[in-house]
Amino acid sequence: MTFSSVTFLFLFLPVTFILYAICRNNVIRNAILAVASLIFYAYGEPVAVMIMIISIILNYLFGIMAAGSRYKKAAVFVAVLLNIGLLIAYKYTGFFAEIFNSVTGLSIPVPQIRLPIGISFFTFQGLSYVIDVYRDNKRVQKNLFYVLLYISFFPQLIAGPIVRYEDIADALHEREFSVDRVSRGICRFIFGLGKKVLVANQMGFVADTVFGFKPQEVGTIPAWIGAVCYTLQIFFDFSGYSDMAIGLGCIFGFDFRENFNYPFISPTIQEFWRRWHISLSTWFKEYVYIPLGGNRKGNVRTTVNKLIVFFLTGLWHGANFTFIVWGMIHGLCQMLETYQIIPTKKKWFRPIGHIYTMLIVVLAFVIFRADSLTQGFGIIKDMFTINAGDGAANAQIIACLSGLFIISFIFAIILSGPVFPVLRKKIEKTSGAKFYNYAAYTGSLLIFLLSLLSLISGKYNPFIYFRF
Repeated sequence: MTFSSVTFLFLFLPVTFILYAICRNNVIRNAILAVASLIFYAYGEPVAVMIMIISIILNYLFGIMAAGSRYKKAAVFVAVLLNIGLLIAYKYTGFFAEIFNSVTGLSIPVPQIRLPIGISFFTFQGLSYVIDVYRDNKRVQKNLFYVLLYISFFPQLIAGPIVRYEDIADALHEREFSVDRVSRGICRFIFGLGKKVLVANQMGFVADTVFGFKPQEVGTIPAWIGAVCYTLQIFFDFSGYSDMAIGLGCIFGFDFRENFNYPFISPTIQEFWRRWHISLSTWFKEYVYIPLGGNRKGNVRTTVNKLIVFFLTGLWHGANFTFIVWGMIHGLCQMLETYQIIPTKKKWFRPIGHIYTMLIVVLAFVIFRADSLTQGFGIIKDMFTINAGDGAANAQIIACLSGLFIISFIFAIILSGPVFPVLRKKIEKTSGAKFYNYAAYTGSLLIFLLSLLSLISGKYNPFIYFRF
């Protein structure tokens, strides 16, 4: 990260907040947030910002048409076509060209198209807005400016969570701005920052080292270490970003829904997806699964619908067969659970349900992280066979397990469960809410200082979901 980038990041939020705080008029505040959001995106994507603005304008017009026009169905159809077409053009053109070449034996040029950051998120939000208006025309927003702010709002623009318009429609017109809200938002933001910088980055360093070697060079124990570290990395990386987005939203008066709910405590894959990336799974449920028939047309149709959803979920993450296989693993496990081939409803199964779920999650994330299916399955093979691997490679991996890593790993395990909610209830019962708030503020200050030290001394490590 360059000095100018660091300067921009450390000045952008304080300046935006100060301007927002000194203005009392809600319209002016919305203007400040909209302009700030466009500047924020344009700083990293100076060309793609125009693509996003055009996308927003088109979705706004489609929303108007879907609300009252006799061509409302056509408007939704064209909106779906253009939004998905935009996503395919930027994200999957090269992927499909490579598949075409491998199937036909031809050598058509494979275009190298730079993927705009956050395109998967802002296209999904725009599309959900049009569809929601089509379903209920009372949800239509006739002011383009509000639609612009809804889709481009900088806290959740780049990596979610995916926000539905109805969730913030009222707040766009009138919302609270108070010391309590700001303090709660700052604490939540810092907690997310700590997840990313103090935990995810440490896990990521080890995972990157393991996946940097060829599968045959990695021993059994190092392969497990890499798989577990990546699973923890992607959870704390993405949930950390979601916490930061929710915290920033809270500061400016918006309440975003939770995106994670301790997924690693799930006893089944079905429950895991009710707790993991909730905004994405909800989006696919509302706009793909239910329109396909949901679970209303028998078990066979339900199974097909779920497999379609998880195929698309995997593909949404990127143009690589590794993501598709990752999605299908989760879809197939849900099918097996539905038919009770995996007897998740049996009492005797429940004690081992968490082990089964985490095993599937970890193995699937190995495929997700791998550069190719060959590498992914090679590492999984290493995990389940007695493989010595290369001595030098294993020594380099083990050398990554520093004292700081061990501390971060312990915190990662602890924070994977609902420890803080339980502690909060106990502290509030015994010492009161004020004591808990003081402890939270003190802890937030400590996390912030440690995060700053880590950012200053370490290298830049972007959020994983920036590339999706």
